[in-house]
Amino acid sequence: MQKLAIAPFVDGFAFLEGPRWHRGRLWLSDMWGLAVWALRADGAREKIIDVPQRPSGIGFLPDGTPLVVSMADRRLYRIRSGALELHADLSRLASGDVNDLLVDPQGRAYAGNFGYDILRGEAPRPTDLLLVTPDGVARVVARDLVFPNGMVLADGGRTLVVAETFAHRLSAFDVAADGALSGRREFAALGEYTPDGICLDRARGIWVAAFEQGEFLRVEEGGKITHAIDAGGRRAVACQLGGEDGRTLFCLTFDGTLHEISGGARKARVESARVETAGAGSP
Repeated sequence: MQKLAIAPFVDGFAFLEGPRWHRGRLWLSDMWGLAVWALRADGAREKIIDVPQRPSGIGFLPDGTPLVVSMADRRLYRIRSGALELHADLSRLASGDVNDLLVDPQGRAYAGNFGYDILRGEAPRPTDLLLVTPDGVARVVARDLVFPNGMVLADGGRTLVVAETFAHRLSAFDVAADGALSGRREFAALGEYTPDGICLDRARGIWVAAFEQGEFLRVEEGGKITHAIDAGGRRAVACQLGGEDGRTLFCLTFDGTLHEISGGARKARVESARVETAGAGSP
C-alpha cells in the first residue's frame, strides 16, 4: 500500500460536502455555512448561492444547470439565474435528511438520505435510494441501505457504486436503461472504515473518505486498498478528482466530532494531493 500526503488548499468553511469538479472549478456545499461555493485552481472562491435548509450533494444536468440537495426540507433544487428553483420534492419518499447526489449523463439524479436523525441520536434504521428523472419525478430504486452516502457510476454507466457508511462497505448495482437498479452485491468490504464521499478514477479504483478514521483510501473491487492518505487527526469527509489533468485529489476535512458539525465554527477546509491515476468524471 502506498502512502501519500495532503497539503492545505483553502479553509474558513463550516462543514464541506459534495465536491464536484465542473468546467475548471471545484464546486462545494458548505452544509452548515448554508451556501454553495466554487473554487478556482488558484484558490479564489465564489459564492454561488445560499441554501437556507443546508446544501449537500451537487450535480449538473446535461445543459450544465446545477442541481443541489436541500437537506432539511428534503428537496432537490435547480440553480438558475442566481435563484433556487424546485426540481423535486423528496419529502414523501425520504425518511431522513437528503444527503449525497449523483447525476448521470441523461440528467437522472440518484439521491440518498440518512434514514434517521443521526445528530439527535435517533436509533439507526435502513433507508432507500431515490431516482429523480430530468422532469422531476422521483421514485425508489433500491431499499434497505445503511446510511447511503457517496456514489459513482462505473463501467460506462452500467454500474452504480454507493458507500453505505455504517455498514462499512461499498455496494454495487447494475443500472438498467431507465435508471433502475438491480443485482445488488458487495463491491468492497471495508472492515472498520466508515465510507463517506467517494470518487472514481480511470483504472476503476474508488477513492473513499473514511470519516471516523480520518483517512482517504483508494480501494479496488474486492476490498484491496492500494493507497492511503492520513488526514492528520482531522475527519475525512469527501473527495473529488479534478484539476487540469484530473490528477489532483481534492480532500474535504473537518477538525471536530460528529456533534460539533452543526456548531457553526469554521473547522472545515479543502486539502489536496497529487495522485497517479486521473479521475473518470464520476461523480
